[in-house]
Amino acid sequence: MLSGYLFKNIRTTQRLLRNFSSDAKFFKVEVVSNHRKAPLQTQRKSIAPRFEKKTRQKISDYLKQMATPEIEAQLAPLRAAVKEYGDLIRDLKAKQAPKIDIDKAVVELKARKKLLEETEIALAPKEASFDRLKLEDLLKRRFFYDQSFAIYGGVTGLYDFGPMGCALKANMLQQWRKHFILEEGMLEVDCTSLTPEPVLKASGHVDRFADWMVKDTKNGECFRADHLIKNSIEKLMNDKKVSAEIKKDGEDVLARLEGFDDKDMHEVITRFKFKSPITGNDLTEPIAFNLMFPTQIGPTGDFKAFLRPETAQGIFVNFKRLLEFNQGKLPFAAAQIGLGFRNEISPRQGLIRVREFTMCEIEHFVDPEDKRFPKFAKVADEKLVLFSACNQLDGAPAREVAIGEAVANKTVANETLGYYMARCHQFLMKVGIDGRRLRFRQHLSNEMAHYAQDCWDAEILTSYGWIECVGNADRACYDLQQHYKATNVKLVAEKKLPEPVDVDIVEAQANMALLGKKYKKEAKKIQTALQQLTSEQVTAIEAELVAKQLYNLDINGEKFELAPDLVNIKKYSKKIHVQEITPSVIEPSYGIGRIMYALLEHSFRQREGDEQRTFLAFKPLVAPIKCSILPISANDTLVPVMDAVKEELSHYELSYKVDDSSGTIGRRYARTDEIGIPFGITVDFESGKTTPYTVTIRHAETMSQIRLEVSELGRLISDLVSGRQQWSDAQAKYPKFEASAE
Repeated sequence: MLSGYLFKNIRTTQRLLRNFSSDAKFFKVEVVSNHRKAPLQTQRKSIAPRFEKKTRQKISDYLKQMATPEIEAQLAPLRAAVKEYGDLIRDLKAKQAPKIDIDKAVVELKARKKLLEETEIALAPKEASFDRLKLEDLLKRRFFYDQSFAIYGGVTGLYDFGPMGCALKANMLQQWRKHFILEEGMLEVDCTSLTPEPVLKASGHVDRFADWMVKDTKNGECFRADHLIKNSIEKLMNDKKVSAEIKKDGEDVLARLEGFDDKDMHEVITRFKFKSPITGNDLTEPIAFNLMFPTQIGPTGDFKAFLRPETAQGIFVNFKRLLEFNQGKLPFAAAQIGLGFRNEISPRQGLIRVREFTMCEIEHFVDPEDKRFPKFAKVADEKLVLFSACNQLDGAPAREVAIGEAVANKTVANETLGYYMARCHQFLMKVGIDGRRLRFRQHLSNEMAHYAQDCWDAEILTSYGWIECVGNADRACYDLQQHYKATNVKLVAEKKLPEPVDVDIVEAQANMALLGKKYKKEAKKIQTALQQLTSEQVTAIEAELVAKQLYNLDINGEKFELAPDLVNIKKYSKKIHVQEITPSVIEPSYGIGRIMYALLEHSFRQREGDEQRTFLAFKPLVAPIKCSILPISANDTLVPVMDAVKEELSHYELSYKVDDSSGTIGRRYARTDEIGIPFGITVDFESGKTTPYTVTIRHAETMSQIRLEVSELGRLISDLVSGRQQWSDAQAKYPKFEASAE
């Protein structure tokens, strides 16, 4: 009976495979993402030789994470069919069934797995089989960036940018400045990277800016504890020998990992018996490691400082000056582009985790009771893929929602935060991030700082998984209040009241004649401290002076004894027209290196039919070099045309690279395509035969060409770079040029 059952199912699967192979020349499916639909045609016979086992596994893992409901509906029954026979084989072995029955079941299982793999390959978008090694080879060979001090062996977490990487980064920063600082009318500052210890003590960085670290007990090698746990559990999940119960336990750990403290991490490492991933040695208990780089200012070494871990504190400590510059009005936004430094425990993954990085941060100061945004209506219909805290806790997928709807139903806390999320989405799309691989993930309550009201990370899917590239946070009033407590300098704004209000004022006034005799030069400091006390604090001082005839005033840890004759308590009523408020801060924070790496992955292409021919398809707006100039030969008759082309491009401030090296024009096209130059200008023997001169322009991604006069060249490429025209517009306007096959 069992043999008959197995035989029947084997024949059924074989029939399905034959139908899949021969019933249609093309297997056509709809690849559906959170953002758009795209039909994909895959020729069946080309699948098998193109994908190795490792690549097939990568595609399967990708679809488990990214499959839309439509794709999942097609894969779910095939996965269930594989699981059915996997369970059956385990049951047969447990019951010591005849070997022939087990062998037949194994044949059936392999057939079902093959059908599942082939279907996954047919459904998967191209990025699912992305080859990171090919991209890394291109980036290193063409010196986009490389490890710093490579000839000395290199330093992990530090990178030098070459000409192409430097230009790409500069173009991204230029677009960020235009998109936010210029279009939103922000106040830009440039603050020092050296930060005195008291500033970072007040902000909480000295005490709390740390990661948990474990060490190899024998060689002392360090690992970040949460990363070690995550990587180790992911390895377990892919191990077929690990039981379903342990995998379920691992999934639960991953879901709660962000909120773990040192005791939680030690318990997990002990329970799963995790070892050093390099040596297999035991690990120490997790210990806190502060991520800031310490230094000293001045020759004595007494003035402790740190390299800043973020640019935000420079804006907070300059709040008063910025408010004055803005004529005392709220809301306003300040922005800064600069370097941050974090002494990462074990930096890996290239530009994604480094020790020195470029940040672009915005601090938007707003009335805590009114977080509406005047221009919110302009972005209300912008659709974002939101992965809310509720979705994460319920195990539900992220979903596409209009930001106006998300703010209205309080998924996103307020209009100002929602506005910056929409603008973030627009910026990332503008520079070339694939919208299908972009989402906004809300922080769970155990991830957020105690003072934060709402946080959403813009995460981009790369071959390393979902990577946080932008943080959008409502930080409430925390930062300004902390610096006020540390300095006694009020960091407040004034809010006009609808109607004047009578308030009771209680002030502590220093008796400077007696105070000066007792405390000499310290008297002024005491007077200033008394002036900055609130009415509630003064009332408490008065009560203690009456009860004890003495009050100890604390100024930055220094105690000053005040008797009743040194302080006069003054009470009076006052009509006020304005109210002092500590502004809330909405903070978008951009990691440019991470966005840049994601952009490199999303722009990487392989030519159809020639997978060894790789290239980068940047958006012209951020492409490091906008066009190449390629003379068809070294003939002197082409020199005047070349000079005219250079002059035209320079007039429009367009960067270009001349490739007049030997080799076929096709080979030179491939070289310039590889480094992401979107347009190739070819000067051929027809160019100088007419007046005015003519040239051809080749679009790198499509390889199509048009011919036009040199006098029109600069304006056209400028329009293509800025987005005022698309390549299809140029093709419609100018005659097509048919080139020989490249």
